[in-house]
Amino acid sequence: MTDQTDAYDINFYQLAFSLHSAAMQHMGKTISQLSGKIERNLDMAKNSIDMLEMLQKKTDGNLTDDEKKMLDHFLFDLRMNYVEEVKKEDAPADPKPTEAAKTEAESEPVAEEKKDDPPADESEK
Repeated sequence: MTDQTDAYDINFYQLAFSLHSAAMQHMGKTISQLSGKIERNLDMAKNSIDMLEMLQKKTDGNLTDDEKKMLDHFLFDLRMNYVEEVKKEDAPADPKPTEAAKTEAESEPVAEEKKDDPPADESEK
């Protein structure tokens, strides 16, 4: 291999890795290097995933086996994580009981304490 080919290989890996890292950061999976905080922006994550997919399609047939495996792995990993994050976003933050559950809770009899009975811990003495 020539030095030029080695540089292309390294640049290809760096580009793919940077898109993967950006998507993970935008999904809130890693800490932002700028703010030091977890930040979520699923639109930006999707954009990074789409760019990596475009790179895969545009380079189809021109990749080594290792490069193809890396792209396949990155895309699989990102897509699974993206679906997981979208589900979290779609889940209700404060689940409220259904009307049926409220009705059942209201209809259950509440046991009343008898005033004549001593508390349970005193009767054992």
